[in-house]
Amino acid sequence: MMLTLHGMTWDHPRGYDPLVACAQQWKARTQVDIVWHRRSLQDFESFPVQELARQFDLIVIDHPHVGQITQEHCLAPLDEPQRQADLNAIARDAVGASLQSYQWDGRIWALPIDAATQVQAWIPGRLAHPLRDWDDVMTLAKQGAVACPLRPPHSLMVLYTLSAHLGGLTCVTGPELFSGDAPHEAYERLRELAALVPADNFGMDPIAVFEEAATPQSRVACVPLIYGYVNYAIEGFREQRIAFADMPVIAGRAPRGSALGGTGIAVSALREHAVQAADFAYWVAGETTQRTLYTAAGGQAGHGKAWEDTAVNAATGDFYRATRATLDGAWVRPRHNGYMAFQHAASVRLNQALAAGETSAGLLHDLNRLFRDSLTVSA
Repeated sequence: MMLTLHGMTWDHPRGYDPLVACAQQWKARTQVDIVWHRRSLQDFESFPVQELARQFDLIVIDHPHVGQITQEHCLAPLDEPQRQADLNAIARDAVGASLQSYQWDGRIWALPIDAATQVQAWIPGRLAHPLRDWDDVMTLAKQGAVACPLRPPHSLMVLYTLSAHLGGLTCVTGPELFSGDAPHEAYERLRELAALVPADNFGMDPIAVFEEAATPQSRVACVPLIYGYVNYAIEGFREQRIAFADMPVIAGRAPRGSALGGTGIAVSALREHAVQAADFAYWVAGETTQRTLYTAAGGQAGHGKAWEDTAVNAATGDFYRATRATLDGAWVRPRHNGYMAFQHAASVRLNQALAAGETSAGLLHDLNRLFRDSLTVSA
């Protein structure tokens, strides 16, 4: 008898198409049908996971939710003893901190199926090669050829990346998130960039920026910090192919500190078929599926063997090899219960400061106050 499960993911070919393709093969193998539903990227970044867990057996999440979902007991831990061998295999080839970002209170709450961080996007034909240095970014921005997604929470992600790159985000557990001189320099660099990119970037998320940059008439030649989207690196996905590279660095530093993104597949603890849902989660996160069916259907792999695979890289203009160093050096955001509300409030406050041209002192004081307040939610 056919069993039907329901899953929720985000509304982009990268987030939806590979899971549909995998579900079709899974149905043929197991007689378990998984119907995938989707939400907008903005909804995906903010919608309460607990509500989704009441309606869906499988949920694609991002790691900053794990503190909240642990408090709410709405997801099933995936590191059960009978799964240890499969979990060990995934852990051996996890890309950067992708797996550990879903670990909280000693348990694993999701498996990485999509690894991403803020990297550089550049347009072949408008640039001869990616930019290596932040000063080069600013030179190009003054020519009107740079874009940057600044719609919340992405402005905050840029501040995170620059601050961590400069060594200013050393303690995600508080009491202050932004400490020392580095976040002040990071904000001033962001403020300078935000004043030079098109004003509509304040209303654009990464997808909107990619769609604009991929049009033949666009002036955008480089997006210095943006979450990588493998689809745009594939010839023919859009009229103009977009290439990707490691993040541009400041003063010769290594490409470290980028704010980790990506997604994991989680299993509801509030539905009755958690075992069957976990079976699919482990299969779709495993090496074979990730390296073949998942990437072939337009997914952005979360498994290291897929990132290293010659055929996978050939099909994506070396997307994975070209950005791996940045991914491996990515910074993991705070994940405590209360963080998600902070992320929204901090992003809004940051955009107010950028729009008004505020200096860093008042802004960072407010961000640290908001962060301290967020820590009391789980205290």
